[in-house]
Order: sequence, then C-alpha cells, then structure tokens
Amino acid sequence: MIPYFTWQTIAFGPITLYVWGMFVALGFLTGAFAAAQYAKSRGDDPKIIYDLAVWMAVAGMIGGRLGHVLFYEFPFYAAHPLEIFAIWHGGMSMFGGLIACGIVGIWFLRHRNVDVWRYVDTAAFGLPFGIAIGRIGCFLIHDHPGTATDFILGVQYPDGVVRHDLGLYEALNGLAMAVAFLLFLRYAKSPHSSLLATHYSLLFAIWYGTFRFVMDAYRIVDTRYFGVTPGQYFGLLLAIFGIIGLVWINRRQKAREVLE
Repeated sequence: MIPYFTWQTIAFGPITLYVWGMFVALGFLTGAFAAAQYAKSRGDDPKIIYDLAVWMAVAGMIGGRLGHVLFYEFPFYAAHPLEIFAIWHGGMSMFGGLIACGIVGIWFLRHRNVDVWRYVDTAAFGLPFGIAIGRIGCFLIHDHPGTATDFILGVQYPDGVVRHDLGLYEALNGLAMAVAFLLFLRYAKSPHSSLLATHYSLLFAIWYGTFRFVMDAYRIVDTRYFGVTPGQYFGLLLAIFGIIGLVWINRRQKAREVLE
C-alpha cells in the first residue's frame, strides 16, 4: 500500500508553478528528445522532429482540452464556459490530444515533403517516455482515482479507502513501454526482427489502446456512455487501428517478397 500524498504547486515568490503542468511539459520535452535521438540513429533529420514537436505541443494542448470538455464534462463546461480555459485545474484527454496531434502532425510532415509514416513512427518512439514522466503529474494530484483494492500499489486515500490510482498505473505503463521500445530498438538490428521492431506507431497503438481499454474500467469519476468510458471507446479503436495496420503492412511486405 502507498500512503496518500499530494503535490499541487511550487511557489517561487509571487510565481506559482502547477506541478501537474510542469510534469506534462517535462514529459513532452523528454518524448521529443527521445524521438529526435531515434531520428538521428536512423539517419533522419532530428530538426524536423523538434519542429514537429512545437506544432504537436500546441495541437496536444488544444485537442486534449477539447476532448475533455466534449467527452467528459460537457454539461459542466456548457454551464461554465470560462472554465474551458482554466487548464491549470487539470482536465485533459489523452485521446483528444493524440487525435489532434495526428491530424496536425501528418499535415506538417506532408508540408515538409518527407516520408510521412517514417517520421510518424519516429515520433511515436518518444511517446512512452513522455507518458512515463507526464503521468507522474496525474499521480501527484490524484485526478484519476480508481476502485477499492488490496493490490500492493493501491493508494490509501484520505477517506481511508485503498484504491487503484490510474495516474500511477499510467506512469508505470509508460515506463514499461519505453523499456520495451528500447529493447525493440536493439532487436530491430537482428535479421530475425519482427514488424513491430520498426513500426513503433503500431506497437504504441496496440499496447496503449489495450491498456486503456482494460484499465479505464477501474476509474470511478470518469463519464460513462452505456457503461463504458470515452477512454475505453478510443482505446479499443486505437488498438484495432494498430492491428489492422500491422496486418496490412505484413501482407504488403509478403507480396513484395513474392514479386522479388
């Protein structure tokens, strides 16, 4: 069991930093750095990744906020529209951010006349690193409490109930995925490497989509539609997208080998 503790703000004289936002920003920078290093290792231009990161930071913030407003607490924000802009209170949708980043990212890469999907895979390589750090902020403000549990990683909340803390699980899942990506990076150099070893966007889609579909069932404050959270709907769609993409690439690769 983990004791309940919270870290909301850091004060520097008249300046107050919100810990949640600080970790999100730090996670984004870490993810961009990891993706840029991967780009450099495969002979691509890391500057394009950093330029892409700027666009995705803006898209992620706007999309993440709109996703939360539209799919999680629309009645509240409809009644209090100014609260839409109070992002320091928390309230961001991971999937809203991903969708916005995907749209803006593909537009940007097409505009730069590069191999779009190659750079999408490069950018996806950095996602787990960003999630691992960014979700620490969620854990520190405990904005994703879960159902009661006797699991060793359960957190004892102020009401005395030991609960799953989905922010903690998200951070740990991001860390596990980051380690897996690094292992796949080494495995990709082997002649026996699989498709997943070089298609990080598909691996991320399948892994993270499945994770969210399973783990969101333990959330207790999220809005539900027909008993299912928005995260579960989007997680399922993301995992299906990854599987379909993997099957399609595998068939195309086999067809190319036959022709050769």
